[in-house]
Amino acid sequence: MKEHNRKLIEEFRANRGMGERRLLLLTTTGARTGLSRTTPMMYIPDGDRLLVIASNAGAPSHPDWYRNLVANAQVTVEVGAEKYPATAVAPTGAERDRLFASVVERHPFFAEHQSRITRRIPVVVLERRPG
Repeated sequence: MKEHNRKLIEEFRANRGMGERRLLLLTTTGARTGLSRTTPMMYIPDGDRLLVIASNAGAPSHPDWYRNLVANAQVTVEVGAEKYPATAVAPTGAERDRLFASVVERHPFFAEHQSRITRRIPVVVLERRPG
């Protein structure tokens, strides 16, 4: 998977993010290592914010990138030709449920991911920071 992601990141940067899928690159700070970690992932526009879903393809545990941003919410987003600092927020309760339902309306496979596991799949809101 690391090799696949490395190639996807290279392709994304070479093509300025343009491709068949709506992808962004999310750079987090490793919770244990403190090192920068970049992960390609699907995103969903939500007004002037972006949403990413920590489904981990329906795996029983959260993805590493999610654990990293819980430890340090200051992230970097690359989308299209833009690169900017952002703050990652994982809403809970009714707000999480509302966002997840709106995501599932557009991308029903996330409901399947949720149905296979007991953990609640987090929805992460990426909000651009000035700078």
